Amino acid sequence: MTGKSLNKNLRNASKAKRDEFYTQLTDIEKELKHYKEQFRGKVVYCNCDDPFESNFFKYFASNFNAIGLRKLITTSYSGSPITGKQLSLLDMEGLKPKGKEPFKIEINEVPDKNTDGAIDLADVEWLLKRDANVSTPLKENGDFRSKECIELLKEADIVVTNPPFSLFREYLDQLMEYKKNFLILGDQNNITKKDIFKYIKENRLWLGYDNGGTKWFQVPDDYDIATESRKKIVNGVKYFSMGRILWFTNLDTVKRHENMVLYKKYASEEFSKYDNYDAINIDKVSEIPLNYNGVMGVPITFVDKYNPKQFELLGIMNTGEENIGIRYKGTPHGRPLVNGIEKYLRILIKTRD
Repeated sequence: MTGKSLNKNLRNASKAKRDEFYTQLTDIEKELKHYKEQFRGKVVYCNCDDPFESNFFKYFASNFNAIGLRKLITTSYSGSPITGKQLSLLDMEGLKPKGKEPFKIEINEVPDKNTDGAIDLADVEWLLKRDANVSTPLKENGDFRSKECIELLKEADIVVTNPPFSLFREYLDQLMEYKKNFLILGDQNNITKKDIFKYIKENRLWLGYDNGGTKWFQVPDDYDIATESRKKIVNGVKYFSMGRILWFTNLDTVKRHENMVLYKKYASEEFSKYDNYDAINIDKVSEIPLNYNGVMGVPITFVDKYNPKQFELLGIMNTGEENIGIRYKGTPHGRPLVNGIEKYLRILIKTRD
């Protein structure tokens, strides 16, 4: 192997390891409880999840009958640096593929084989141990972009997972290309990417419910976390908080049809205008005035409250790129200015009424 190839492989391995964040079951339960009826009779695909290490698999397998799923598909990725090493949720000696062999699990039913009156992981374990057709090896590496996984994606109704954060844009583009419903986790800053914001503006993407507070993700023991406040160890397990991680979806939600309650009245002396764009600046979403009909620049947290019938999205003030509809004088970071002071990027909106 050449030095160039070795360096490339090391960079890829490093990126893969940075993407190894395991979502806690409590976070999955808090979000999924809002969509149960939308999952009834559907084929769910978790295409970034080792079934034996993923809480997404644990949730859907344990609740297969309660939700009324038609089928559950999960696939593992051979490039994972920790697959087969830790985070095991199911103790199935001799069943789990050794090392990093990619495989898929397809479940069409979960019978109550231990006759205890409840469907749980014990029933799932019984099923996986006795039905050779449920767990099968993949011919390719299990990457969501592989032909094999794309064929499984075509079969799915809804995709639910925590995709690689470094590939979020590419992952989302694939879901859009194949016109799939989805519920996935991603960094809040994805909203600021012009390609992703375009989906929000076109009403093809919005946020889910449980987007407040801090989400902690289980990571490998040797994962380097420089900031002390962003790491914790509980019962020997290492956790990392990445900050504001949100649920992105195109499944309908109640919240996106609710009008934001506005209480503040507009007064020109209270709202500064941008130096480089004809709009007023809003520093807090809660301070959006109820009686202003012009253009307003609001923080990106506005998207979590956005009702497309109440507000119109005009663009985002971060790069001034023409394809998102905003053109204004350049600043060092392409951001809005107020009295010569650069603000963090803003979303431009207008009230519809």
